[in-house]
Amino acid sequence: MRARENSMRTPLSLLRRGWTLCAAAAAVWVSSPVSAAPGAASLPTAPAVLGVMERAADWQLAHPSSHKPHDWTQAAWYTGMMALSDVSESPRFAEAMVRMGDGNQWKPGPRVYHADDHCVGQTYVELFIKRRDPRMIEPLRARFDEILASPKTGDLDVKKNPAAWDMWCWCDALFMAPPAWARLAAVTGKQAYLDFMVEQWWRTSDALYDPQEHLFYRDSRYIPMREANGKKIFWSRGNGWVMGGLVRVLEYLPLAHPARPRFEQQFKEMAAKVIQVQQPDGLWRASLLDPEAYPMKETSGSGFYCYALAWGINRGYLDRAEYLPAVQRAWKALSDCVNADGKVTHVQPIGDTPKTFDPELTEVYGVGAFLLAGSEVYRLVGGKPTAPNCH
Repeated sequence: MRARENSMRTPLSLLRRGWTLCAAAAAVWVSSPVSAAPGAASLPTAPAVLGVMERAADWQLAHPSSHKPHDWTQAAWYTGMMALSDVSESPRFAEAMVRMGDGNQWKPGPRVYHADDHCVGQTYVELFIKRRDPRMIEPLRARFDEILASPKTGDLDVKKNPAAWDMWCWCDALFMAPPAWARLAAVTGKQAYLDFMVEQWWRTSDALYDPQEHLFYRDSRYIPMREANGKKIFWSRGNGWVMGGLVRVLEYLPLAHPARPRFEQQFKEMAAKVIQVQQPDGLWRASLLDPEAYPMKETSGSGFYCYALAWGINRGYLDRAEYLPAVQRAWKALSDCVNADGKVTHVQPIGDTPKTFDPELTEVYGVGAFLLAGSEVYRLVGGKPTAPNCH
């Protein structure tokens, strides 16, 4: 066991080299004081942001979801809980995640290749970074090594290839799997994990990214479809998954990696498009290009957009004067969708396309998106994180 533990210590020196990205982020933050930002006076206070985040997290902890604990729905919530644990002084949020990991025996979901079942690995690796316990990532390493030994190949068009679902053939997958691969590469120093992630990301992008609209189709079935107004169908939460996935990959992709400029460019293209389709109330609608067809507020996609935009401002990728008003409106609207008891409302149910729904509905992934957004807004308004700013 001692030899295995020693083998796990060595890659941490590689991870420390990766923390240069965090150092760069810190430098950007220091050079961009909140007092200099247009509209900053009307931004919420850091305690107010943290307060509503903790209220939402406590509500979800008190109302556990019936989804399986390794499911993508839960895993998206876990990402938000980890982000909250980095800005809250309370240990209860990280401790809840450790209990979850212990209950799961630190295993990913049962499907070897399916991206949804890799999402929980993001939290396992982040807990490993905090706790340095090798058992937290051993099953994930075994799973990813199995995939590398026998990778799936083939057409990503789900209409032609039913086996495409074993690859990243739908845009949601770009949140579920790539950040887990990037994180595991960072802590193990295994370049093959990063190489696989980069290759598969751009395969999916080539298949689903519209270079004119700068948005992703949910999967190949939606490319020829149109909304009632004749516009292309771009699902809000689907593109929110991608935006969230982009920033979560950029957090751990080495600064000198040759693919990094391409990821940064896609992030900036999508961010510019996203603020164009934000609605006056601060949120986004289920169908980005036909908001009139689905006029109700939707908080899961909106939460991911707020998260990504605030992250981009905090790291210096997005112009503060241009993007801060969008984040300000989004956070205010998202906070208004949190009930007094902490329930996050207006979450579109599980699906793959724009739909109408009961505005009082909630789901764990919507809470996760809200917490991710809050963690970056907290930093944006001057809140001091309690852990390294890498989540």
